[in-house]
Amino acid sequence: MLKVSIVVPVYNAGRYIDMCAPSLLRQTLGEDAYEIIYVDDGSTDDSARRLDALADEHAHVRVIHQENSGWPGKPRNVGIREARGEYVQFVDQDDELTPGALEHLHRLAVRNNSDIVLGKVIGTMAGPSNVFKRTVERCTVEDAPLMESLTPHKMFRREFLLSHDLRFPEGPVRLEDQLFMVRAYLRAKTVSILADQPCYVWKRRDDGGNTSSRATTPEDYYGHLRTVVEAIKQDTQPGPLQNHLLRRSYRVELLRPVNEPRVLQRTGNNLQRHFDVVRRMALEAYPPGVRDGLPALTRLRAHLLEEGHLDSLVELARRTRRIRPEVTVDDIRWRDGKLHVTTTIGMRRADGEPLALVERYGRMLLDPDLLDGIKGAEGWEAPHPLGHAHGELLVHDTARDLWWFPDADLTPRTQPLGGHRHRVVLTGDTAIDPLTLAGGQAMEPGTHVVWASAQLLGVGRRARVTRPDAETRGAAPDLGLGAGLGLGFGSVRVGNPPHLVIPAWSGPTGQLRLSVRPPSQATLPHRLYLRTTSVPPIRRAARTVLHRLPPDVRGRAKKLARRADPWSGT
Repeated sequence: MLKVSIVVPVYNAGRYIDMCAPSLLRQTLGEDAYEIIYVDDGSTDDSARRLDALADEHAHVRVIHQENSGWPGKPRNVGIREARGEYVQFVDQDDELTPGALEHLHRLAVRNNSDIVLGKVIGTMAGPSNVFKRTVERCTVEDAPLMESLTPHKMFRREFLLSHDLRFPEGPVRLEDQLFMVRAYLRAKTVSILADQPCYVWKRRDDGGNTSSRATTPEDYYGHLRTVVEAIKQDTQPGPLQNHLLRRSYRVELLRPVNEPRVLQRTGNNLQRHFDVVRRMALEAYPPGVRDGLPALTRLRAHLLEEGHLDSLVELARRTRRIRPEVTVDDIRWRDGKLHVTTTIGMRRADGEPLALVERYGRMLLDPDLLDGIKGAEGWEAPHPLGHAHGELLVHDTARDLWWFPDADLTPRTQPLGGHRHRVVLTGDTAIDPLTLAGGQAMEPGTHVVWASAQLLGVGRRARVTRPDAETRGAAPDLGLGAGLGLGFGSVRVGNPPHLVIPAWSGPTGQLRLSVRPPSQATLPHRLYLRTTSVPPIRRAARTVLHRLPPDVRGRAKKLARRADPWSGT
């Protein structure tokens, strides 16, 4: 038996077949260990010819032609039926696999006898996801955030699919991926997550032709979402687990039309139509425990939706869209070969005041100034303000578009503001280890940018981690890490063979970056630049001189500085 069968549904893919195929054909698993099954769903362009040419050239490629079914469901089902591999990996026609994806996923699957294996997703359709924070050998939908990953771009044990008769709905069915995945998750005894290295490249087509971009009506879309909800309710007992599983679709899909930005983009009958559809579904399809378990601001949106306050939802969206994250770097220093960054993360309203809680008669009320005048939001309580607060620092490998999660110990707490007012913040230390950050491996050469991500009181934001002294914003590139904190230290050497890791506040916003490169690649001008800009008095004197130069001379000087700092423009 083959180890893996890749199943690719195809419809009028054209040149995207040739863009996707190389990543499938050159897997390190070995051509004798896997097969590629293209299922052509009645294409009317030259896709059939392109696929047949691939099959003629490569013995491990098979092509199945069928009449058009109108959606990827039937081609995937045909692929499952025809597969000869122990495991099935689904790939869309315009996406790619990384070279070692099948080998690493299959190894993890066999080691744990996994029913489903999730591989780290990257690409223009994917952002950082907590699902891929760490590799997990064994988990289930009860103890891991699997509901946050409902696309089918995963590896499945074929016998698991057949024994539970897990099939995609066929024909033009919206959210067919979600329906398939929730049924699979609820039946899987072992799910594994590979987060140490990228596996699946999820790409946005440059011609806008991704299936998810096709227009639909709210009645059609939410009718299919109701089918997903009913599938979860059918396979679970009422109670905490069912509420937990349903909470994702309520928060992400159901509230989307009444949340910013969409509730501010639609007007008139179009807005009212979406509101009526989602309100009816909220009242009919979701048990009360789903809404009750949401964080304060999200729960308020649910309340306003179910009570019929559309105008209030629009006004709330206007105000909350202007809430901004505030990330303060309290300390930063090298210790035991790791860069320790101590931060405090909070939220501020558009007027610059903290997003606050007000204590009244033993109750914590969500920011009355934010909610002032919004009908139905008066005296809105936040009974568990710390229960939904979480966040972390992220490191973005810009060259490879990879997001990594360093070890962090960020603790939510309330911070007194005076006058019975408090704010919720996350505080603590994040240890960035250059030797293990990249999935247990050393950081690759290139530029790695540090971000903060936080969820506080139902407001989720991602923000740059920037230098504490705002006076340097927009100045020339500055590699004096910690200058605003009085730390004044530079690069370190790590690994074998050694690499330079150079922390820097750089770019127009002074964002924290870690530049990694072999020491031999650091030129003499670059080393001098690093040495001088890491000394605060010299840096300040150079900045003063720079500002006094004529504009044309100042421009040339900045250009020379950027050339000396090869990471400032990346």
